[in-house]
Amino acid sequence: MGDLLRRCLMKRTDPDAPQKRRRGAAVALWGVMALLVLWALFNLRAIGDAFVQFHAFLAYRFIRRALIVGMLVSLCASLLGVTLVLKRYSMIGDGLSHVGFGALTVAMALGFVTSEGLPAFLPQGLRGAVARLCAGIAANPLPFTLVIVVVCAFLLLRISEHSRMRGDSAIALISTSALAVGVIVTSMTSGMNVDVYNYMFGSILAMSTSDVYVSVTLSAVVLVLFALFYPRIFAVTFDEMFARATGVRAGGYNMLIALLTAMTVVVGMRMMGTLLISSLIIFPALSSMRLFSSFRAVTISSAIISVACFALGMLLSCVYSLPTGAGIVAINLVVFIAFSAIDATR
Repeated sequence: MGDLLRRCLMKRTDPDAPQKRRRGAAVALWGVMALLVLWALFNLRAIGDAFVQFHAFLAYRFIRRALIVGMLVSLCASLLGVTLVLKRYSMIGDGLSHVGFGALTVAMALGFVTSEGLPAFLPQGLRGAVARLCAGIAANPLPFTLVIVVVCAFLLLRISEHSRMRGDSAIALISTSALAVGVIVTSMTSGMNVDVYNYMFGSILAMSTSDVYVSVTLSAVVLVLFALFYPRIFAVTFDEMFARATGVRAGGYNMLIALLTAMTVVVGMRMMGTLLISSLIIFPALSSMRLFSSFRAVTISSAIISVACFALGMLLSCVYSLPTGAGIVAINLVVFIAFSAIDATR
């Protein structure tokens, strides 16, 4: 009697349940894709007009400048994104972007420093030099931000490797603290003005000539270093313990990955904004992993997806006056849904 009662009360498992859930997910995803395709078919003329308008926008120098920088940043982010997602460090991009926001607000606040506002016991020449240095940092905050973000990236790596605090906890601790510092500094100085808004959500108009030179240089450094150390990065990504056993300095290459990620985040903040830059790292890698299984195939696919989504996001931004970062994230989301629908039916 007891066995009969136990069998009646026990939850019965359906051996076909995983397949049914997969089939339901496939139906839902393909339903979303069908709606998107129908919308595109009914708006073919509008889509064609949008491409024509975007071609006209390319006559402007700042659009071409933003397109070149954005494609380079997207390429860097996609290459690093595969490694970060596989190492379960995907949120480091989001954390470092918050650190970048805090550093940017501090750099902008330094523009309010004057020689008269510094302590009187300091020599006049020193006060003038400090005021000029602060003014220079405020005028071009990218180098200052890069240094702060790189230091925090190394700090995150050290905390996660040499303390009892897990990596995600360390990211949350540092990112929220930096974001709080940025909000406090902003409220005490300039307030939520246009510059702060552009840093948070991105703007194609925010790219100055100096920003372009710095962005292109840093992107080239990231691509060259990734290509040079690709075999070691591959080894550290898939099996860090085996890489250490074979003599690979895994700690050094983890620091290299952190450095490249920090550089990519800082370069992309002007285009994507500090709140959305992590999407360039996560979305292309996750979309590629829906269809491909090898590291090389996923890396190549991520690069293609990232650059294409950035170009389409720029089109939305120019033609429909949407925020650049939000448009790029929307295109990446559509691609992820499409790849997931294909994967669900295989």
